Amino acid sequence: MSRLILLWLCWCCLHSLLITVTVRHWFEARGGAWLGFYRLGYVLFSLVTLLPLLWYTKTVPQHLVVAPSSALQGLQMILFLYALVFFIGGLRVYDLSVFLGLQELRDYRVGCKSTSPILKQTGILRFVRHPWYSGGIALLWAMPTLTDVSLVTRTLLTCYLVVGTLLEERKLKASLGELYRTYCRHVPMLLPWKFGR
Repeated sequence: MSRLILLWLCWCCLHSLLITVTVRHWFEARGGAWLGFYRLGYVLFSLVTLLPLLWYTKTVPQHLVVAPSSALQGLQMILFLYALVFFIGGLRVYDLSVFLGLQELRDYRVGCKSTSPILKQTGILRFVRHPWYSGGIALLWAMPTLTDVSLVTRTLLTCYLVVGTLLEERKLKASLGELYRTYCRHVPMLLPWKFGR
């Protein structure tokens, strides 16, 4: 179990490190193909390193922590529907080509400078600032069969997503300034507790 925890911690730290402003500036300083492939390379690297870790997690011997019950399954279904709503809501407001790095690659190939991020406050973003992080946390706990291994993994990844959200917040405040700070005062970060206001 300790090896599994260490591997997940390494993956989370590396994943977070590669998206920091410092690393981004390093790629920007080199420009050209370095910058053009930065975001897409980051996404591909994250996926390629995640898949073997998920496989390894699956092979670790596991022991049931909580016996399945109708109440637990009902709660997991609610969390799954919540995650589904927030992922679809995010897809409606985010530009996937920007998220995946395809737009940055296109800009490099035609010799254009990538546009600065803009603040959107429509759709799901009227209720929560980070719908995919919020949906990701819900999805982690919506998964069936709670074992000792999945409990540790879900806890680590939940912490990782919260820390990732805070790091993203810091970057957005630095790039968008007072406009984003005003948005923060009106819209919750992860939980839509102001829903309907």
